This record gives sequence, structure tokens and C-alpha cells, in this order.
Amino acid sequence: MRKAWWKILSVLLLVYTFTVGLMANVPRLPQLQETIRNLYFHVCMWFAMMILFIISVVHAILFLRNNKLKHDICSRQYAVIGIIFGILGYSTGAIWMSYTWADPNNPAYASFSTIARDPKLIGAAIALLIYFAYLVLRDSITDMDKKARISAVYNIFAFAFLFPTIWILPRLLPSLHPGQEGNPALNTNDVDSRMRMVFYPAILGWTLLGVWITTLKIRINLLKEKMLIYE
Repeated sequence: MRKAWWKILSVLLLVYTFTVGLMANVPRLPQLQETIRNLYFHVCMWFAMMILFIISVVHAILFLRNNKLKHDICSRQYAVIGIIFGILGYSTGAIWMSYTWADPNNPAYASFSTIARDPKLIGAAIALLIYFAYLVLRDSITDMDKKARISAVYNIFAFAFLFPTIWILPRLLPSLHPGQEGNPALNTNDVDSRMRMVFYPAILGWTLLGVWITTLKIRINLLKEKMLIYE
């Protein structure tokens, strides 16, 4: 029970996010209206993705320092779950923008060509593609030691590109995405105190869920490695 407290906390926080986030009152901003509730999912999943990628690159660095296979497994699995959260964040953002960015007088697909050129969307897509390439690179190398070392180095470079593509370059160019003058949802002009009561717990809940899933995948991979050793 002591070891499972954070898993229980994750479930409680996500139940709280879904119930309060979908039922509580939210500010009726002119363009967003009820869609502002997607903040608890789209933005919070992106925050969880960033935290998972940070943990992944830390394990990559630790592997290069001590050459322990466990760090390589942890690095890969945290990157995989980070990518999944990135895809979920990108998808929920795409749904959101179809209601808020598209011309209301035309179908959403009619505005797609304009919206798709938004720097924030392009930067996010590039960041995810860089991490997809990380997985492709790993699977293309058969030698385990070489695979682990090259993947660890690539992971560091992928993480170094993450911040320019998502946080820096999109802010240098005009964008429809909120947060040009700061961090989206962290600016006092973006959300009020009512939403913060759900927003911060949602970040923690999604992050703990990601860590929970990752630890299960790590345990499965460690068992597979032990079976290969004893065969």
C-alpha cells in the first residue's frame, strides 16, 4: 500500500479532473466558450509529455555514465510514453483549433491549409517526428550495446531540439496559438483562479499516469531481459 500511494493519487486526480473539469463553471471567453475546458487535457498532456521526456533524457545521460542496461530501458520507455502523450496532446489541440481557429462561416477543412501553417503546430510536429526517428534508429541497430549508446546520444540531441521547436521558434513568429507573450495557461490573463484549481492537479494526474504506465513497461522489459539471459 505504501508503494501504491502515488498510483491512487493519480486515479483520484484524474477523476477530479474529469468531474470538476467538465462540470464546474468556467470563464466564457468570446472565442473559446465551453471549449476552454480542453485546457485540462490538451495543455496538461503536453506538460506531462515534457516531464516524461526530461526523465527519459536523464536516464540516457545516466546510461552514458555507468553503462547500466536498466537506464537504457528506462530512457526508451519514458520516451515512448512521452510520444504517446504528445500525440494525444496534438490530437486534442487539433480538435480544439477546429472549433476556435477555423472560419465559422466555412467547414473546418476549408481553413485547414491556413491553420496547418501555424508555427506552433509545425514546431510540435517536428518535435514529435524527431522522437519518432529516435525509435526508428533504435530498431534499425541490432547490436545491443551500440544501440543503447547511439540511442542515448540521439535522445540528448532530440531533447535539445525539443525546446527550440516548441517553445522558442514559435514565439518568434506570428501565431494563432495563445501564449505568444508567455507560457500558455500560466499567464494570469489566460485562466482564472477557478481553472487553476483543476489545471495544476490535472498536470500532476496526467504525469503520474504516464509514469505509472512507463514503470509497467519497464518491468516487462526487465523480465524479458532476464529471460534472455537465462535461456
